[in-house]
Amino acid sequence: MTLSWTQIMRLGLVQMALGAIVVLTTSTLNRLMVVEFALPAVLPGALVGLHYGIQLSRPRWGFTSDTGGNRTRWIIGGMLILALGGFGAAFAVTLFAQSFWIALILSVAAYILIGIGVGASGTSLLALMATATAPHRRAAAATITWLMMIFGIAMTAGLAGQFLDPYSPVRLLIVVGVIVVGACALTTFAIWGIERRVTPMQPEAPTPFMEGLRNVWSETKTRNFTLFVFLSMNAYFMQELILEPYAGLVFNFTPGQSTALSGMQNGGVFVGMLTVGIMATGLKIGSLRAWVISGCLGSCAILSVLCASGFAQTTISLSAIVVALGFFNGMFAVAAIGSMMALASEGRSQREGTRMGLWGASQAVAAGFGGLMGAALVDILRRFIADGPAFGTVFAFEALLFLAAALMAARVMENRPALPAASMVPGE
Repeated sequence: MTLSWTQIMRLGLVQMALGAIVVLTTSTLNRLMVVEFALPAVLPGALVGLHYGIQLSRPRWGFTSDTGGNRTRWIIGGMLILALGGFGAAFAVTLFAQSFWIALILSVAAYILIGIGVGASGTSLLALMATATAPHRRAAAATITWLMMIFGIAMTAGLAGQFLDPYSPVRLLIVVGVIVVGACALTTFAIWGIERRVTPMQPEAPTPFMEGLRNVWSETKTRNFTLFVFLSMNAYFMQELILEPYAGLVFNFTPGQSTALSGMQNGGVFVGMLTVGIMATGLKIGSLRAWVISGCLGSCAILSVLCASGFAQTTISLSAIVVALGFFNGMFAVAAIGSMMALASEGRSQREGTRMGLWGASQAVAAGFGGLMGAALVDILRRFIADGPAFGTVFAFEALLFLAAALMAARVMENRPALPAASMVPGE
């Protein structure tokens, strides 16, 4: 048995719950630390970086779910840990007015829990999807689950923002408490009973983690795809921290205009993801490999235009450029996720979670490193050249990374068309 469309939608609800809690740390709590408590912006940045660093444990969580024979408990257990960390982080923020050091210690502990929870729940969820999704549905499954996660992030940010006004510590804890409890309840309801219907796993004989990890790393496809994920995600996240400052410094965008620009980019990502899901699964046009390469090359081309806008006036508006960049980024991202599902099932059996964990750790490191490298390069270059060329040079470097990622995808990924539904057999 493979996942039905209803079951894929239910797994998407789990992704939505994950996004709903994580967005609190990157938006609401970040803003409270910097604005309400006048703390340096590097503090929430370092805490978010800590949560990414903890996700280096993803291979361990994936291996545990592979060998334990029950991914559901790790999905639910990870969500409970994430909820505890999310509420703990909110509680710690309310203490900064009383004691900085107590609040900081609690914040560090909370963000460690957040990293553990995301690693345990998210990795096990992706492993379950990789194991139980029919090949011809993988692109659509990736699209559905990631769009639902984006929806969860947007909905939580919007609702939390409304209910937090006027701000008070008690109101913050109530709002966060409702969100984390709701996320746990939604996850339990959504995941319950799916695994035993589609992938009845039997626990295998105990294997040391390092031996299992070495076995997976010895697989050429797994190792090459890990390097591809790291390279492409560095390119994907490099502009994350510099795009809005670029709009303000070079194009004189107001804070409101630059924030709207970020919204336009996310809209482009949404449309790009939806396009791949419809074309690859609904219309059977193109392989996942072709969509990954197209997304990387398209991102490279748009970043080249963005680079040119830093050196000279262009007739294309910055908003149009950013929407196009989001479109190709979304196209690449959802096709890459679908490819992960396909490759995770290749090689030694019952190691889907370990492979997903390895790629998740690579993505987490790249997300932190890419954003930091982009910001650092801009800071260095602005000491020697004008703002426009400084940002433009970084965008050019990012374009080269996407070009390298496209070339690597062409070598690493196999060009296999999506399978028609009639070719599926039970157990795939």
